[in-house]
Amino acid sequence: MKRIGVLTSGGDAPGMNAAIRAVVRKAIYHGLEVYGIYQGYQGLISGHIKKMEIGSVGDIIHRGGTILHSARCPEFQSADGQKKGLKQLIEHGIEGVVVIGGDGSYRGAKALTDLGYPCIGVPGTIDNDIVGTEFTIGFDTALNTVIDAVDKIRDTASSHERTFIVEVMGRSAGDLALWAGLAAGAETIVIPEEPIDMEAMKVRLLKGLERGKKHSIIIVAEGVMSGSEFAEKVTEITGIDTRVSVLGHMQRGGSPTAADRMLASRLGAKAVELLLAGKGGRAVGVECNELIDYDITEATSLPHKLDLDIYRLSKELSI
Repeated sequence: MKRIGVLTSGGDAPGMNAAIRAVVRKAIYHGLEVYGIYQGYQGLISGHIKKMEIGSVGDIIHRGGTILHSARCPEFQSADGQKKGLKQLIEHGIEGVVVIGGDGSYRGAKALTDLGYPCIGVPGTIDNDIVGTEFTIGFDTALNTVIDAVDKIRDTASSHERTFIVEVMGRSAGDLALWAGLAAGAETIVIPEEPIDMEAMKVRLLKGLERGKKHSIIIVAEGVMSGSEFAEKVTEITGIDTRVSVLGHMQRGGSPTAADRMLASRLGAKAVELLLAGKGGRAVGVECNELIDYDITEATSLPHKLDLDIYRLSKELSI
């Protein structure tokens, strides 16, 4: 293998640039040429592909977002779109691709794999919902962003003696809400994986009021319902005055934490090693702080599982 490509796809995540840097420099170190594919699969189809040098990735390890940019590409979900992308790779002489992104990005990589083209998936998403790896690039940074915001919101909640509903990202996975809720000391955490017991929540909130507690923090994953909708339900069943904070896309931004920079660098380099070894159709991840690789089909076909022990602990500690 003499020439590889790298692309980022789906929602951006802090640490993607660190992963791009690792792919480019690891590949060049081993004598490979590297081509950046811009705007994800949309750029692949349109041929927005440029050669990258060592300097192309200078001073980006600390930057959020992705220098390769990202775009949604419904066309690549079709067989015709996938063949157009494959044609571009062949015309540019690219023999393997590192795909950095979430589950949708992995499905695109699997499609190319099914066409006989070697791809390696690198997990980059703040949702931490990629099967086969304990952590994804961007999760730690987003988690710290949420915790910092909740800490500030708690100051206001305490001052005004109110209950605040904080809506965080997570359409189908509650990792961000759960970890942030436990770390920030939220009284209630609402996640897609577990049905919310409104009566139990009501009892907990009212019991807190009885013992003199004047404020509470409730964290809601967007995949359950909006913060405004949940606030209405809380007020309806408890009579408690609530306020809503929607953190939104600020959760995706910011300089990546040391943990995300380390993870991205290790996983990006591992992906290049797999291509050099002649492997394709694999995904890289981390398990017990050890790097692993596995069939990318597992990441696209198996359901994400949340650590419910953490959920149970959060309920025990929020009495």
